[in-house]
Amino acid sequence: MECVFGLVGNGFAIVAADTSAVHSILVHKNNEDKIMALDSHKLIAASGEPGDRVQFTEYVQKNVSLYQFRNGIPLTTAAAANFTRGELATALRKVIDSLGFCLTLLILFCFVYNPYSVNILMAGYDKEAGASLYYIDYIATLHKVDKGAFGYGSYFSLSTMDRHFRSDMSVEEAIDLVDKCILEIRSRLVIAPPNFVIKIVDKDGAREHAWRQSVQDVTTAAV
Repeated sequence: MECVFGLVGNGFAIVAADTSAVHSILVHKNNEDKIMALDSHKLIAASGEPGDRVQFTEYVQKNVSLYQFRNGIPLTTAAAANFTRGELATALRKVIDSLGFCLTLLILFCFVYNPYSVNILMAGYDKEAGASLYYIDYIATLHKVDKGAFGYGSYFSLSTMDRHFRSDMSVEEAIDLVDKCILEIRSRLVIAPPNFVIKIVDKDGAREHAWRQSVQDVTTAAV
């Protein structure tokens, strides 16, 4: 039931994600930020299994920082997206070299080398290339896109963006389109996440724009 979507406008990229942390029929919290800053001019929005999502996005973030520390220059958005895609593909395609392992080792191998169940939208801004958005799914498919979405909310956000999206949109127009997508998701999805966070990246860097909240987290007093 997660909803992550984004688009590229005139000199900027914007991504939005729901903020619900759920397991089975339980909602644990409504303020989980699923959009991480990779560096000053890159954002990574992810959906999927909570453990994979947190672990993998942190892994990508630290490796992007390590590259800049070692080389003195940051990765471009395209390079960061290709690195991310490569790591997903490596985890997906690990195989056993020998068929002589016992069942115990096979089970252990499956637990250690499971592929990551995570879908990613990576937004960034580069001086030469400008703003860009990359679609990376859990089977390591990589595409540069003008707009993209993951989760059940994509059924409504993609159709809304298909109707209203323009490549020359201003920030105000893009925010209005994001609000339209959120409204459609809340109106039509049977179990719709109530809260969303919106972040923007442009020549001035990556930053949080706003939260769209219809439910506040309530702290229960200890009995």
